Amino acid sequence: MTATATAPRRARNTRSGIRRGEALAGWVFTLPVILILGVFLLIPVVMALWVSVSDWSGRGSPFSSNVGFVGLQNYAAVTTGDGLATRDFGTAMRNNTWYVLLVVPLQTALSLFLAVLVNGAILRGRGFFRTAFYFPSVTASVAITVLFIFLFSTSGVVNEILGAIGIAGPNWLADPRGLLHILFGAVGITDGPAALTQNDFLGLSWWNWIAGPSVAMTVFIIMAIFTTSGTFMLLFLAALQNISPEVQEAAMVDGANAWQRFWRVTLPQLKPALFTVLTLGLIGCWQVFDQIYTGTKGQPAKTTLTPAYLSYDASFLDQDWGQGAAIAFILFAIIVLLTLFQRWALRDRPVSARRARQYQPKETRP
Repeated sequence: MTATATAPRRARNTRSGIRRGEALAGWVFTLPVILILGVFLLIPVVMALWVSVSDWSGRGSPFSSNVGFVGLQNYAAVTTGDGLATRDFGTAMRNNTWYVLLVVPLQTALSLFLAVLVNGAILRGRGFFRTAFYFPSVTASVAITVLFIFLFSTSGVVNEILGAIGIAGPNWLADPRGLLHILFGAVGITDGPAALTQNDFLGLSWWNWIAGPSVAMTVFIIMAIFTTSGTFMLLFLAALQNISPEVQEAAMVDGANAWQRFWRVTLPQLKPALFTVLTLGLIGCWQVFDQIYTGTKGQPAKTTLTPAYLSYDASFLDQDWGQGAAIAFILFAIIVLLTLFQRWALRDRPVSARRARQYQPKETRP
């Protein structure tokens, strides 16, 4: 074999050896992180999954011989049973569903509005406003919770203002009714139709499902929007600053007005940031715990109970570790499914010829 024939082989062997060395070096550098994630994340998740399908009492190791396998009994107890566990889980799901439906859209819209506002050239002191809008996000949630509970309490500022304008200020936080039920009661509707009161889901009638958030939960909703919009504003602001000015100028040359430029040019380019904001907001809303623990502990009448707090209550207070872990994994499944749905809804779709003509200014359409 000649030297010219063996040269390519030596080059290939050298390149493969370099790649193997790079791969080995990559594994060496990432090994500490893999070990940390395995010890503090993967192993606890596997242990929690086993606890959710076992009768572990909280004493000793969950893998000891006296811990038995119960299958899906813990999951069935909170989803299909007729007892208090199912009703509490249904109440927590109802409360958290209203929390998600109100917080996620409002905080996303507000954070996008603030990002567009501080990104505009006409606003003076943009640095000050960026800091002011972001400041609530870095404040401890415990301090914010105590402040909001005080503002809406009987002797709080909100009730003082309502009293000054002639509206009696009762203890709003102690009212267990939902906002929609309060509005229905104001017009004389106190009982729902039979179709809503005689059928139930997770231990609650559909009339209770559509009650809306209580006043106390509404306070937490306002607080969540107030404290998270600043963080998401920065994400939108970074995405807005990455949009080339030439794109906006081209749209202006085509005759697009400000709303058309935002809706048809700016917003489509914000889709990655929008997905991130919606996903983080969704996860944060379904995992709300510290505000409930600090503020109300699920009261009044369990109208601020959430699945995350219910999991803590079942595990650490009632010592029912199996049901607590089952609630946590149900919550995990809900978050994953909704995240996948968001990814599907915000996916890139091919633009049809008819839709492309709709995006063209009228002057340039054929």
